[in-house]
This record gives sequence, C-alpha cells and structure tokens, in this order.
Amino acid sequence: MAVKFTTPSVSKKMPRWACSIKFLYSASCSIHAIIEPETDQIPSNRTEVEPKFQLLWNRLCPDRLIRVLDSTHDLNLAVKIFKRASLQKHFRHTAGTYYMIILKLGSGGNVDEIEGFCREMVRDRCPGVEEALLGLVDVFIRNGRLSEAMRVTLTMNSTGFKPSIIKYNGLLGALVEDKRDFHDVLLIYKEMVKTGIVPNVDTLNHLIKALFNADRFDSALDQFRRMIKKGCSPNSKTFEIVIGGLVASNRIDESIGIMDEMVKHGLSPDMSFFTNIIPLFSGADKPEEGIRLLNMMRVSKLEPGFVIYSALFKCLCAKLWMDEAVNLLHEMAKAGFDPSVDMIVDMINAYCEVGKFDEATIFLEEYPVFDTSPYNALLQGYCNGGDLLAAKCLLLKMSNLGVIDILSWNILIQKLCQIRNVRQAYELLGRMIVSSYVPDSVTYSALVIGNCRLSMYEVSLRLFHQLFAKDWVLDYLSYAELIEGLCDTQKIEEATDVFYCMSSKHCTLLSSTFTHLIVSICLTGRVDEATRLLKCAYWCENPVSTATYTAIMCGLTRFNSPNDIFALVCQILKRGLGLDVEAYCILIQLTSALGRTRDCVRFLDMMVDEGLVPDSGTLTNLLFCLAGHSQLHMSLMAIDKLDQKGEILDSKIYNILVNGLWKEGYTSEACRLLDSMLEKGWVPDTNTHGLLMGSHVGEEEHQGTVKLDNSDMQDEHWILLRVMQTDATFTDITVPDGMNIASQLGRTAANQNTSSVGDFCCFSGKIYDQVMEPRRRRTNGLPFEF
Repeated sequence: MAVKFTTPSVSKKMPRWACSIKFLYSASCSIHAIIEPETDQIPSNRTEVEPKFQLLWNRLCPDRLIRVLDSTHDLNLAVKIFKRASLQKHFRHTAGTYYMIILKLGSGGNVDEIEGFCREMVRDRCPGVEEALLGLVDVFIRNGRLSEAMRVTLTMNSTGFKPSIIKYNGLLGALVEDKRDFHDVLLIYKEMVKTGIVPNVDTLNHLIKALFNADRFDSALDQFRRMIKKGCSPNSKTFEIVIGGLVASNRIDESIGIMDEMVKHGLSPDMSFFTNIIPLFSGADKPEEGIRLLNMMRVSKLEPGFVIYSALFKCLCAKLWMDEAVNLLHEMAKAGFDPSVDMIVDMINAYCEVGKFDEATIFLEEYPVFDTSPYNALLQGYCNGGDLLAAKCLLLKMSNLGVIDILSWNILIQKLCQIRNVRQAYELLGRMIVSSYVPDSVTYSALVIGNCRLSMYEVSLRLFHQLFAKDWVLDYLSYAELIEGLCDTQKIEEATDVFYCMSSKHCTLLSSTFTHLIVSICLTGRVDEATRLLKCAYWCENPVSTATYTAIMCGLTRFNSPNDIFALVCQILKRGLGLDVEAYCILIQLTSALGRTRDCVRFLDMMVDEGLVPDSGTLTNLLFCLAGHSQLHMSLMAIDKLDQKGEILDSKIYNILVNGLWKEGYTSEACRLLDSMLEKGWVPDTNTHGLLMGSHVGEEEHQGTVKLDNSDMQDEHWILLRVMQTDATFTDITVPDGMNIASQLGRTAANQNTSSVGDFCCFSGKIYDQVMEPRRRRTNGLPFEF
C-alpha cells in the first residue's frame, strides 16, 4: 500500500521541535496489538475523551487522528484517544499515528512509554516502520532529547532493524557534545558493534573525546594508538581531540609529542584544528607552540581568524614577548583586523610591567580608543611604578578627553592612601566630587587603609560605619588592615563589631587576620566570645586555620577545661586540618597533668611522625610524667627519632631519660642515650652518677667481684672507681697518656659475658673521659669546669 505524506496542524502549546515531522502515514494497515480490556484502557470518566473522539467517530481515519493528536495539549488525554482509536473494529494504526504519539511522548520525557509504543509499531508491521523510527531518532537528536533518541535506537536494535553508521555516529556525537555520562556513549558504541557495523574514524573520534571528557586520559591515548589496528587512520579531527584533551588536562609535554607525530606523518590540519588548538596552547602559556602552529597555517595558506590572533596576542603579552606581540599586531593589521580594547589593555600592561612607560604612551596614541580601560591600565602602571606626577598628568588628560570614570579617580586615591599621603587623597576626592563623581565602596576602602596606616583608627572606624550604612562593604585588604589595627590598639570590642558586620554580608577575613582577632580576644579572657566568632566564621565560610583553633586552646588552658580542649581538637580533625606544634604541646601538657600516659605518648608519636619537635619545657614535663609512672620506655620510639635528628635540647632531658630508663630496666637504651649525651659534651648530673655507682656496687655485693683476665685492666678499673669517688679536682690521680681506660674496661667486661658490669663500664668509660678532659685542658692552661 502506498504511503501518503501529510502535514498536520501544530498546536500552539506543542514544543516547536515537534513541527519537524518529515512524514506522517495515512495508509491503514493491520493491527495485531495486544490490547487490554476496554474497562482498563478507557478511564471511568469518559467525558474527558468523548469531546475529542466525537470529531473522529463518523469518519475515523489516520489523517484525522493525527490532526486530533496534534491539537491535543494534554499528553495523557492524547494517549487515551490513541488507545480508544485502537479499539475500533474498522480502524488500523499506521506508522504516522505511532510517529505522532511517540513524538508527543518524547516532548513530555516519557522514555519508558516510548519504548512500548515503538515495540507495538514494530509488531503491527506497519509500512515505513524503519523510516519512522529513524526519523524519530533524528528529531530527538536535533532537539536535545538524547535519552529518547537512545531508547528508540536500542529498540530498533532489539527488534531487528539496523541503523546505518551515520545514524550511530550522529547519536554518539550528540552524546559527547552534551557531555553525557561515558556509560551512555559506551552503550551505544557496543550496540553498534553488536549489530556488525565496523567503527570508522568518526566513531573512534567520538569515543576518544568521550574518554577525555570522563578524565580517562590513558584509555583515550590507548584508543588513539590502536586506531591503525582497527583499520582507521587518524585525521585532523582526531589530532584536534587528542591534543586538545591533553592540553586541557595540563599534560602539555605529551600533547607536544602528539603534535610532533602529526607533523612527522605529513598530515595537514584543517582550520578547525588551528582555531581550537592555538587558543588552548596560548591559554597554557605556551606561546612558542602557538607561533609554530601559526607558521604552519601560513604554509598551508590558511588565514587565521580574530580568535586565533587575540588568543596568541594575549599570551605573548602575558609572557612579556613584546617584539613578537608587536609583529603579530602588524600582521593583524595587514589581515584587516583592528586590535580590540582588551588587546590594547594587555599590551599596555605588558609595557608597564617591564617599565617601558614611554612605549606604552606611544602605543596608546597610535591606537586611540574612546574607552577608559586602556587609560586606566596606563594610570595603574604609573601608580605601581611610583611615578605619581605622571599619573596626575594622565588623569588630567583623561578628564580633558572625556575618558575618565570613577575607577580612574580611585586608582590614584588608592595609591596616595597606600603611601600614607592621606591629605592629597582627600584633596583629590574633593576634585572628584566637584566633577560629579560620587565616592563608592572602593573610595571608602582606600581611605580606611590610609587612615589605618596613620594609626587614625577612630577615623577609619567612622568611615567604615558610613560605608556600611550605605549597604556597602570593604575590600578584603582594608578589612584586614582595619581589624589588625583595632586589635593592636586594644580596641577588641570595635574589631569584633566590624567582624560581625562584615560577616553578615558574607564577607571573609584573611585567615591570618582572623587568627589575630581570636588571639586578641582570648588574651582578654573572653574565650566564650572567641568561640562565638568561630561559629560565625563557619556560617560565612571564612577560612579558619589550625592557628585559630590553637589560640582558643591556649585560652581554654587558663580555665582548666580539658573536655572543651579535646572537643576542639575533634573539630580540627573533622574539618581536615592538622595540628601545629603549639597545639600538640598543649595536648601533651594537658594529658601529662592528667596523668594520661598513653595519650601523652600517642600525641608525642604523632607529632614526631609529622616532623614536629616539642619545646624543651613540654618534653621535660612529659618525661617527668612518664618517669613518675615508670613508663618512660613508652616514649623510646619518639625519643630515638628526636635523638637521631639532634633535636633533644638540653642535658636535663638526657638525665631524666638515662635515669628513668635505667630504673625501668632498659639499660641498653640508657647506654645509647648516654653515649649521645656525652658526644654533645654534656655530663650526667649527681643523681645519675649515684644511680650508676649504686647499681654497680649492688651487683658486686650480689655476684662477687668479677675476675678479669688482664691484670692491667683490673688496675685501670680501680683507678676509674677512685676517680669517681675522690674530690672534684682529681689532683691526686694520674693516667697514662693515650689510654682509654673506660673503653677497655667495657670491652673486657663484655668479653667475659658480664653484661651488668659491661653496661656499667660503658657508662663509667664515658664519664671518665668527660671528667678527665677538663683536667687535660687545665694542664694546657685552661680553667677546669665540671
């Protein structure tokens, strides 16, 4: 039966894209759809359907049904009419009627129902089914209904139809451009391969771009490398996608390597490649690659567009490649392009950056514009360079030319305030007002900074309240300077009020300045107020550092609030911040005072693992706490790390460690620390001496005298004992030169397997050397010091 094409009327409320129906089928065909009983198909309230259906009752045909469906604004009503027509004995749906109802369902986003009607149309074997389904895919793609297009395509595959590779590529391209989920792209790609269609270069280009969009860079490069194996040669679009994806992901070196491959293979990129890649390299601060591609364009006799020129010019100015920028400007002029205002501003900024103000002035005269931006850029350059006289002359010239605005005045006022020349700033402000320019928030912010730098905080505070009354806010620099100045002059209440006012406008304060404010409040003992400010900072998303928390922790220590401190630490860790040295020291001091030895050691281990070192007082208190509980050995891991780095600060700490570890039975560890102590030139105190002597005497009483094979060594042993027991001047003892008595004693005792005596001798040998060294120095005329 022949297919008849008609154009139905389009309802006013119907989406505009639904008008793009290429064909509507009016020929009838048999229908074998499985339809549920009429009681389920038609609603109980038939008055909704009857008015519409009465138009079709006497002369029901596909064309009339299509027009009624087209004019029905209610989607549910349209579906009911469609199903009511299906129940008529002498009526058969066509591909055109299915096309219309599916199109209306697509406009409403009813994806699941679309699949059902597509399958019914296929089961009815209506003429033109495949053409209708392909037409639906095209319409859905053109109008951004990609989920609907995917569902129709998948239904076609499952019902035996085989779309062409052009249709698949069109859908893949639409999915990639819309940045749909990679799984959607992969699904369609697999469906295409499943039907036996071999991917071409366009298909692989879409797949590679989808992989780059999904940040799967290595997989994208792998697909690029395997293109040849799949019978496809990369084209200009392929290289554009790969190089662009690598540059966008900051893999610049790899992108340059791919571009070298492209040149090596002799491939000539098209205009699209240059238009997209040159701006990418320029944005990545790679002007050399941009110039290289521009030369390739010249060789290929392609004319760069304004987009290419402006992107590369901006990059050259940012890199201060002034000669190249000027040459490019001349090339633009030959090509018939005038520089934009932004390009002129970039050039002037570059000249000012390198201190070439005369060249900047000449350039501005060569390219006169009736826009304030280039003049303001030169004015800012003069101010940054400190040439206020030239800035004032330029401001007067701008006023005469009529290219001055409020920003021009503010630039000079800001500079005057920054150098504390507030009087001239007020004079300039008066001229500005006379010229009918009203001061704005930038003007007030500049004046606040100027008065702060003159320590006139009362004036700055009045200016702030005037500004806030106008519903304006300070810029972040003047805000920070005002807070810091008020805190330094003990105007804490005023600083707090300023913070609350600015926070109410969701303005953030510099993290360091906020910490300064918190510290100032805590020093007055108002920790509760500091906590309220911290909550306010969270509300306005003000950056908070660990130092801020540490300041509050310091304040809480004065009120003996350990639970509050621990709660604050939990907040620090919860917000992903780390503890600083001061915070760790507070925690170690706190847990030491509470006798929580395991927590003390845990905090010390964490601190040392992070490369932080506790102060001498904190470490001393910690060791006293551990020694008092006979748990000094728990700190050995951290102590060894500190000792290896030379971070143990004084002999007092060594004495605590040696004394305590010896008492706890960790004699070898005590020996090692004693060696380290003596290497630093420190001598054990009296208590440690007594402990070592008492330990040795106790061993002899229990085990008897240890017999040594070498009699000379025994004599040296007793000489050493006498040295340690006699008067501090040691004037009655003489020792043979070059004889290391203690070392020999230690080795001999170790050979005799007398570990206790050996440990003692190791101790004694080092002590002996340290005690006798001053005596040797005294023989050379140096004073003896113990």
